Amino acid sequence: MNYKKVIIHEFGGPKVLQVIEESTLPEPGTGEARIKVLAASATFTDTMVRKGIYYGFKETPPLSPGYDMVGVVDKLGQGVTGLEVGQMVADLTVFGAYTEYMLRPVDTLVPVPAGLDPAEAVSMVLSYVTAYQMLHRVAKIQSGQKILVHGAGGAVGTATLQLGALLNLEVYGTASKPKHELVQSLGATPIDYKNEDFLARMQAIGGVDAAFDPIGGENLKRSFKSLKKGGTLVPYGFYNQAMGKGGNVALDYMSIAVWNILPNGRQASFYSIGDLRKKNPAWFKEDLGLLFGLLKEGKIKPSIEKRLKLEDAAQAHELIEQAAVKGRIVLIVNG
Repeated sequence: MNYKKVIIHEFGGPKVLQVIEESTLPEPGTGEARIKVLAASATFTDTMVRKGIYYGFKETPPLSPGYDMVGVVDKLGQGVTGLEVGQMVADLTVFGAYTEYMLRPVDTLVPVPAGLDPAEAVSMVLSYVTAYQMLHRVAKIQSGQKILVHGAGGAVGTATLQLGALLNLEVYGTASKPKHELVQSLGATPIDYKNEDFLARMQAIGGVDAAFDPIGGENLKRSFKSLKKGGTLVPYGFYNQAMGKGGNVALDYMSIAVWNILPNGRQASFYSIGDLRKKNPAWFKEDLGLLFGLLKEGKIKPSIEKRLKLEDAAQAHELIEQAAVKGRIVLIVNG
């Protein structure tokens, strides 16, 4: 049986994403399941993998991008228990999810409650787990506190706003002007980062309890200065470097180390969903399960601007890099 997948043979721009057709389905080995992928996120992280600049990523082409997926179990390998063919599952794949079929170790799969929209469910895996863990596992935010969210109109940003609303947080979010309506609809106060000084705004309110910064570089320094005493900065990305706007990952890590040593009453802690999953795999399954529950109860709902086909992966990456997406893009694979 033939199936389609997106593959890159070299790192580069969106045009390196090529749709190919494989002639035979992969066969699951011991402890594996073959998954018929229903939906995969198209994220900024995927664009970094495509360029070969995702920090710590050591795989080389040929490969398929795709950091997360939701699908149904299509076939089980030997020795697999606890799963059934036809059961919907999710996984944080890091790469490889831009495909109609894939193999996954069964111990990494997380059951998805019946009845959930696969596109909304896959939105929980990377973006919402990232937001939830930064709020609860890293910053340890308490109800009623103040936070600053950079990139508030993006995938992780909108997830953070929604989860912040559940905690009755006072949320401020930087975003371009066209995304302000979305930011406001999610209960946050938008800040036009192109025309407003977010640091001055935060200092005027006495600082925030936490700041979440995917930008890196000079922006980190200003985010750190936005904190009140006892506040926490959570860097989790390097947007400026990825887009060629300056910044240096190694220098950012050095800066954070120095700030944490100085007696300034504030702290900073980098977040990586992959690193935390390796350190505490039970947390990932617990947090994703909790988020699936909130989604099923209607307490959260991802902001999905576009649902594109697998064949539209290059278009999705172009839109992401142009910052032209309000919320997120999901690739509908088999559906």
